[in-house]
Amino acid sequence: MLKKKSDLVSKRPKEKVVYIYELLLNGEKIDENPGFWENFFLLQPNCEFLEQKLQKMEYSELSAIETNLLLLFKNCVVALDSDNVKRINNSLVTISILVLVMFKKRNTEPDDTFLIACENDVEYGIRKIIEKIKVLLVNDNYDTTRYYCIKLLFIVITGRNNLSQNILLEYGMVDNLFDPLIKILSDPSSRQEHGHDIVTLITLLINYRKDEGSNPYIVKLSLLDDELALNGFGQIIATSLFEFTKQQTINLMSLQTGSWFTSISSMVGHMFLSEEVDETMQHIRQNNALLLGLYEAVHLNRNFITILATTQAESSSPPSPFNTLSNQAISDIGSAPMIEVSHYPTNLLVAVFQYCSLVMTHHRNESGALNLKLCFIILTCISEDQYANSIMHDSNLTFKVYLHKARLRHRKFTVDRISKPQPLAATLLDLLVEFIVSHMMKKFPMELYLFCIGILHRMIVYQKRCRIRLIYPWRELWSSLIGLLKFIVNQEHNLVKKFNIFSLVIQAVDIFNLFITFGDTFLATTSDYDELYYEINREEKVFSEIHAMVLRYSAMDESEYKEDILKLLNSLINILAIIKHFQVKIKEWLSAEELSTPTEEQILFQIQKNYDLTLKLQSSLDVFPRYTEKPYKLFFQILVKDIVVDTRKSVENVAKIFNKNRRNNEHYQDS
Repeated sequence: MLKKKSDLVSKRPKEKVVYIYELLLNGEKIDENPGFWENFFLLQPNCEFLEQKLQKMEYSELSAIETNLLLLFKNCVVALDSDNVKRINNSLVTISILVLVMFKKRNTEPDDTFLIACENDVEYGIRKIIEKIKVLLVNDNYDTTRYYCIKLLFIVITGRNNLSQNILLEYGMVDNLFDPLIKILSDPSSRQEHGHDIVTLITLLINYRKDEGSNPYIVKLSLLDDELALNGFGQIIATSLFEFTKQQTINLMSLQTGSWFTSISSMVGHMFLSEEVDETMQHIRQNNALLLGLYEAVHLNRNFITILATTQAESSSPPSPFNTLSNQAISDIGSAPMIEVSHYPTNLLVAVFQYCSLVMTHHRNESGALNLKLCFIILTCISEDQYANSIMHDSNLTFKVYLHKARLRHRKFTVDRISKPQPLAATLLDLLVEFIVSHMMKKFPMELYLFCIGILHRMIVYQKRCRIRLIYPWRELWSSLIGLLKFIVNQEHNLVKKFNIFSLVIQAVDIFNLFITFGDTFLATTSDYDELYYEINREEKVFSEIHAMVLRYSAMDESEYKEDILKLLNSLINILAIIKHFQVKIKEWLSAEELSTPTEEQILFQIQKNYDLTLKLQSSLDVFPRYTEKPYKLFFQILVKDIVVDTRKSVENVAKIFNKNRRNNEHYQDS
């Protein structure tokens, strides 16, 4: 009678490597005959067995076998000097499991006295390991080994939730890994395989004890001038963002422009909406590492600004291993039928703008808001840079950009949201206007609005200083700002309890003051200036209500925001003077002509005839506070912690990955 396959499997002889593991974990002395460890590291590690056995052991049991564990670890370190690639790879895998288990137990067990002692013994070995990894990373004959080195680095770096409390990273500071990591980014083939991981590693290493002033990775990145490496850094980020936005666009279009079946299914789609939102937010959160890497590059490295406008070859970089959005790889943003932009050049700025527009529609939970705040900080740094502004305002560099827009009740939804070819400054203005009109909600994102208006202010100041006459439908911008002011007036009683609304109103009003005072230096046509005065007079009620609100609060003896209230009162002087002047002129003309409903053209004509008013020259309209990182220290700490946790989840499965490779090898040998 034939035996069942399961019976045959159960009676399969125990692996030699498992037998040796059991001896070590049972505290038995190993007969270290000559060549024992050399032969041991030729055996394929059984990661799953080793990890599970160590995880199940109590502290008392671990303490009893401390000598054997350190013996195994030290011989792993010795094996890294071997000339045999298999020995090196097997030792790296074994070290990964030992360090992974050490951190896991350290993070979950209350009494970690043994592990602290063990960690102290491991420190010397980690330094030796990092020295060897520096060599292995740049060896072109060790591609699989490079993969194992990167995974081990992730395990070491993400061992503690608080990056700055991970003492093992000190050896990464002493033996700087920056140069070998950058060399990988400089090479197209190695970047294709490991680029996403390398950018994430550099980003995390930069944020180790960042505020203490002795992080060599910050200095190295700020001085990096290797064009190939910087371009590779930018390509990794651009491609990942393009992939993400394209896949989300495809998902959105499938719901909005599908067949009759899609229409019917949408009737019950709300049943699954939360699951879809959760999945999207998970993918957005997974972009935090690359976005933080982009921020560090823009903030620290002056040379990286030139990369923002470098035309990117999206297919030259790999898909993100932590952000797999579909079973089919997507490398060309232009291949989707609803995004016909493949015939136009593209760059990292385009990728960032498209990504920001998408995140703006998914910011209502904590992860989305965190990601969007990082996007605005990046845009703030870009908008402050003279060279970046010159690129964005160059009329010879035009781009077609697909911007996502929220579905709002008061406007018709349109599938075609691809801008005409225009300078990137115009696209950024479109993005900011979209945020302003789509985020006036009960849970008001005050800080994000301050960022948004601040970026807008910086762009207009640049145009004023450099006399750049950007062709843009400014009326859309003015209408969005007036809509924001109207919202603040209507929601005053709710908002004033939570925020300093006067600071935001000052920023919005000063945008108008910039146009009023200096518009003749940067508005493209005189008709733009006429339309500005038309909009101010058309919405005079909003400005009058703002003025009344300010007067009411200024009359209060005690007010928390007294300084901003008085500043806002001064900022309104010219706007109120314009309203008063033209309202009188228009009423006189209407009375003389016996009209009650004049057309827009007639009002514009009256404005053109009556520019005979004197305005107050307001100071410091073109001054803004330069961005500094210090006020956002807590924000970045939270963000880095999230990245560490998310990255650790991916590498905690490393034992399963290694074990899967082992089983595949066994299957190949059996067949």
